[in-house]
Amino acid sequence: MFIATLAQATYEHVAHGLAAVAPTPPPEPKTINTDGVVEFIATKVAPILLAVLGVIFISRAGKGEMSRVLTSSAIAIVGLVFIAGAATLFFVGASLIDLIFE
Repeated sequence: MFIATLAQATYEHVAHGLAAVAPTPPPEPKTINTDGVVEFIATKVAPILLAVLGVIFISRAGKGEMSRVLTSSAIAIVGLVFIAGAATLFFVGASLIDLIFE
């Protein structure tokens, strides 16, 4: 009898204690700062890559490999055009989608 009463009292105490605790809302979803990422790449990464390409081109030109320098320069310019086109679509994409799917 004593054990049953103790169990009932413990159950009521725990149930009352749990009812008093308010549920916490779920945390806000984390977002990625895409503008910051693009700005970081444009201001930090791209100039370093261009400097490395420039050093490679100058070293090859110093060795007399002008045909390789011209070929590499053309490939680099085409690559930069593709990157610029992708960046343009990134910034203009929302307005293009609004135009197409009105």
